Amino acid sequence: MKKVVIVTGGGRGIGAATSILLAEQGYCVCVNYRTRHEDAEQVVAKIKARGGKAFAHAGDVSNEAAVSQLFDATEQKFGTVTHLVNNAGILFTQSRLTDISLERFNKVITTNISSCFLCCKEAVTRMKKGGAIVNVSSGAARTGSPNEYIDYAASKGAIDTLTKGLSIEVAKQGIRVNCVRPGLIYTQMHADGGEPNRVDRLSTNIPLQRGGTTLEVANAIAWLLSAEASFVTGTFVDVTGGL
Repeated sequence: MKKVVIVTGGGRGIGAATSILLAEQGYCVCVNYRTRHEDAEQVVAKIKARGGKAFAHAGDVSNEAAVSQLFDATEQKFGTVTHLVNNAGILFTQSRLTDISLERFNKVITTNISSCFLCCKEAVTRMKKGGAIVNVSSGAARTGSPNEYIDYAASKGAIDTLTKGLSIEVAKQGIRVNCVRPGLIYTQMHADGGEPNRVDRLSTNIPLQRGGTTLEVANAIAWLLSAEASFVTGTFVDVTGGL
């Protein structure tokens, strides 16, 4: 069966590593991005240079119309979408809860949860012959990320719950829904939070004594999408180095 995957937030970090790995495994890849056009096109160029199939598509996946257009574009390019990686997400500067505005809280919650919800809804509607979805949550969903990103952690906790409920709801349709929870991973997102070297600062707290790589997360995502995980659904894989 032809494997067609959409990777949201695919232009950098975990999304980029996942897009490239899946292409190497024979998937036709839609690299979704919101604003980072050059980053997404660079990912596509790397995939094509290695003989893979991919294209980049701009779209804010917290917007319902944009999600529908994303799936339409992918189907027109490659055919029916069989796999989905919900990786898009935002966070803001490290803050204690009392310093987080309602506007920021609502933006993080709405963006991160709505994007996952809308893409899952669209995928499940279109996956007539089964499929697989992996939602990218965070180890913060378990720790709560005190003094840094409680709003982000709360949004990821909601994604965990959505994953579990949806996995049961669509199991009879042959659709598997699983979740990967990355821990302290070397990505550009830490710069968004105001501390580019955050992983180095906290690495001694990790039982494995180091931060993780985007490829290590991508490997977990790829396994959950694959036929090797055909009897796995509603499951959470923590890629956290033991935290």
